[in-house]
Amino acid sequence: MTFPVIGVIGGGQLARMMAGPAVELGLELRVLAEGPDVSAVAAVAHAEVGDYRDLDAVRAFAAGVDVLTFDHEHVPGELLAELALDGVAIHPSPPALRHAQDKLVMRRAVEELGLPNPAWRAVRTATDIEAFADATGWPVVLKTPRGGYDGKGVLVLRDAAGLAAAEPWLTGGELLVEQFVPFSRELSVLVARRPSGDAVTWPVVESIQVDSVCDEVLAPAPHLPDDVADAVTSAALRLAERLGVTGVMAVELFETPGVGAGYLINELAMRPHNSGHWTMDGAATGQFEQHLRAVLDLPLGATHAVAQHAVMKNVLGGANTDIYGAYPTALSSGPSAKVHFYGKDVRPGRKIGHVNALAAPGEPLAAVRERASRVAAILRDGTDLPSSDKD
Repeated sequence: MTFPVIGVIGGGQLARMMAGPAVELGLELRVLAEGPDVSAVAAVAHAEVGDYRDLDAVRAFAAGVDVLTFDHEHVPGELLAELALDGVAIHPSPPALRHAQDKLVMRRAVEELGLPNPAWRAVRTATDIEAFADATGWPVVLKTPRGGYDGKGVLVLRDAAGLAAAEPWLTGGELLVEQFVPFSRELSVLVARRPSGDAVTWPVVESIQVDSVCDEVLAPAPHLPDDVADAVTSAALRLAERLGVTGVMAVELFETPGVGAGYLINELAMRPHNSGHWTMDGAATGQFEQHLRAVLDLPLGATHAVAQHAVMKNVLGGANTDIYGAYPTALSSGPSAKVHFYGKDVRPGRKIGHVNALAAPGEPLAAVRERASRVAAILRDGTDLPSSDKD
């Protein structure tokens, strides 16, 4: 009996969370890790340390696997092109992955498909930025096309006086400038697609950001009009098909009620995504299992929610460094909540885990949010809430 070997470039928490579903399916998961102590190393039987920017290291790693996929999107495209020439099965493919690696490439693709984009332009100089702002109005958002995440590589310019802050960014290469979108909230939808073309989506969710970092996800997005949910889902499926995506892709969006289609596409991520962590406990098939199925071209699993409401609350590093020491209090305060810890050292503001909570029959969303937040707060701070605030 022979089962395929899946290689994951990158040893972060996304690779770590693929390990459980891989074991359940009888698959072998191997990881090319950035160091011996990164998140995924403790969770997989075969992890080797190597530089994802080194062709020889990645080529040697790929030689021992049947399919290559990713924990992050930072592997140089030219390196992946060399592996493709070697005949390595790469999912998502290098041409598809470019749309998540380069925001200018993504904006052009969204425009070509006729899907809702904010106004945007490729710029090189302060004069270019000012000309764009004169046409669309201030403020504008300046972005580095490559490498930015969790608010990094993003600069909001309120007026022409703010152009001085952009000077260090203007080094001759192209940057992306976009209109500042007055959105009501951020949405996200996950789509999974296999090489043979089948694709599925999960319910559209609301993603709540704090200091440009995902703090909480509400699934499904409360009070989202059906026509907007249908349009967003259709857009995600269309993007996945036209870009040739294989595996899981997250489409992040701005909701703009009463304006245009009611939404604008913000960014793409071609891997499992923070906004999909709720699916691990809240959907018939979680995003990590689905990603493994998709890259192997296996039939995709059902994606319906298993409760009326699901809430994912990120746990960021805080005052408490003894996470396990907080487990008795945290787990007893929310017995139905599910804790997922990433095995990372605690640093202030660092994503170290998340908590999923599902609604009991008839339970309101507010109560589910409170339960998830309480457990996450105990893990973060190491202290309990007053007894009157408990269930």
